[in-house]
Amino acid sequence: MDITEVPTNQGSKSKKKKSKKSMKANTKVKNVEVEEERSASVEKMTESAAAFPPTFSVSEIKNKQRRHFMFMKLKQEKRKQKLQLKKKRRKEREALGDKAPPKEVPKTIENQRVFDETTVDPEDEEVAFDEGTDEFSAYFNGLTNPKVLITTSDRPRGRTMRFCEQLASVIPNAHVYYRRGLALKRIIPQCVARNFTYLIVVNEDRQVPNGLVLCHLPDGPTAHFKVSSVRLRKEMKRRGKDPTEHYPEVILNNFTTRLGHSIGRLFAALFPQNPQFVGRQVATFHNQRDFIFFRFHRYIFKNEKKVGIQELGPRFTLKLRSLQKGTFDSKYGEYEWVLKRHEMDACRRKFQL
Repeated sequence: MDITEVPTNQGSKSKKKKSKKSMKANTKVKNVEVEEERSASVEKMTESAAAFPPTFSVSEIKNKQRRHFMFMKLKQEKRKQKLQLKKKRRKEREALGDKAPPKEVPKTIENQRVFDETTVDPEDEEVAFDEGTDEFSAYFNGLTNPKVLITTSDRPRGRTMRFCEQLASVIPNAHVYYRRGLALKRIIPQCVARNFTYLIVVNEDRQVPNGLVLCHLPDGPTAHFKVSSVRLRKEMKRRGKDPTEHYPEVILNNFTTRLGHSIGRLFAALFPQNPQFVGRQVATFHNQRDFIFFRFHRYIFKNEKKVGIQELGPRFTLKLRSLQKGTFDSKYGEYEWVLKRHEMDACRRKFQL
């Protein structure tokens, strides 16, 4: 009796292959359907966007995805309109040539500043008389040389002491002393007896310098500043070598009002009047929106025409809190100016310095 073998494995293999092919085809069909649904939803959204009234706000759309889509679309349209306007103006300027109108100046907080009545005119006789009789007249007439004592609050930490030492390397003829728990009213007479012209007190909070008292001796005035954004030399990238002992130049920017003028003279009297240009060092006090930015640079002459600058550090930002007549006196002192935040900072376009 003959027995014939039936190839069962081949049939099962072919069935598996067919099932795999059918699965792939089904997934492709599903992907196509999903893409069609997405495109249809986008078309519906664009149709609905075209149907919106002109006073419609995107924030009124409750669906998060649709709101985001509409916001991005409006942003793109505004960008396109801006580019078209730019191209149109450029073509008009090229066509007109020399007869083209001047370019529009962009609006900033600085050029939209509210006019201050106390803005200093350099040719004003009253200002010249005040400068000739104020506390800094002896310095500007060349009768005194600056001598600065730098100290800290009680029990300073390492970062505050490093900041004081680096500040002393920037200001010529400056000396750093520990506070030793003495009150400022006892320190000031000792400074006057030793012919110091300035007393600088650096305060700290949570091991970070946060305040600076600048007292001009022997007759004042005394200014209190908030200190922020302190960066020491080791924390700065691409810094130069440590500064030399040469007297630096001093640059004072944007101190335009009567208050700003007196603060600028207060900073100027910290440094000797005869800078040594051989050292190529410059200290800058730049006032912008009542924030005073301090930077210390060195000139680098690349050739006869090109000049670069290299920052030496430290850098910090000052914000004036108060200006007091005379030396430091927290109880009975007479204040010329005190910062009142809720009154003075209400208008962003009005500055005090």
